[in-house]
Amino acid sequence: MGTNSQSTTIMETEDDVPDPAQFSEDTAACIVSVKGLKENWQKWSDEQREYQKHNPFSHDTRPSVVVPQRGQDDYGRPLQGSMTEQRGKDAHTHISREVEELCEVIRNIGKPVDEDGDRKVITVEFGKLFEHYVTISNKLVGILLRARKQRLVGFEGEMLWQGKDDHAVITLLQ
Repeated sequence: MGTNSQSTTIMETEDDVPDPAQFSEDTAACIVSVKGLKENWQKWSDEQREYQKHNPFSHDTRPSVVVPQRGQDDYGRPLQGSMTEQRGKDAHTHISREVEELCEVIRNIGKPVDEDGDRKVITVEFGKLFEHYVTISNKLVGILLRARKQRLVGFEGEMLWQGKDDHAVITLLQ
């Protein structure tokens, strides 16, 4: 190995770092950048270690980790203020808008029918709704199931199939 000073690597701890004036500019810049990398790495490592203390799925679980149990309000829910919670809220808002849009489409293309003499409901056949709604969204059946769960629409059976259930009547309940 040669004794070329430019190819020599200096491995110093932060306590042993001599005055930068003793080195060339390249060497001083290298020491500063390595020191910054070490500090950034240590900061990230400390943050990750602290995060893992609160992670119930970590292999390094401590008794201080509070895991929600069934029946508690926060069981099965993301941490409050987390990105996961925000994505869930955004998805809920989007699906609610699609359900409202579906109900509006049923109101527009459906026919009013007398149900108990004094009350009228709006109905539409699944085939007609499918043909009209296919230009709006390709998730009609999923949105119908969601609307039925919210008791906004009603129809017979568990699932509606294109072609087979084209004459199934969908009733707007609200």
